[in-house]
Amino acid sequence: MKKVMVFAFVFLLVSCQKEIDASTLPKLNGYWEIKQVTLADGETKDYKVNETVDFIEIKDKAGFRQKVMPQFDGTFKTNGIKESLKVFKVDHSLYLECQTNYGKWNEEILTLEDSVLVLKNKQGLIYSYKKFKPFSLK
Repeated sequence: MKKVMVFAFVFLLVSCQKEIDASTLPKLNGYWEIKQVTLADGETKDYKVNETVDFIEIKDKAGFRQKVMPQFDGTFKTNGIKESLKVFKVDHSLYLECQTNYGKWNEEILTLEDSVLVLKNKQGLIYSYKKFKPFSLK
């Protein structure tokens, strides 16, 4: 029963979202921390602590996403690997075309707000992110 309730909640959340247009794309820029993944069957996995966050930079509907590791001094470390991103529209939905040397896939942007990002992939996984707030010991 719990899975049905979670699925119904996610369905309502997704179906009630306002249409995202290209004018909101600058909100993608910055550091995003995964907070939850919802599986296609409605089961959820919460992330309370993350060693890495995603840095996204989009300009003129193209850019990149990169995993970075926040440091206690407020800086970030990375392995230098970037995933190229292109934004495209199908009907009333915006998508990210993601590409690495190993593959290419699309993610639908379900929600894009100042501090909330929700993406859905072809397998039906829904990734919920929040804006990352850097920490510092200074």
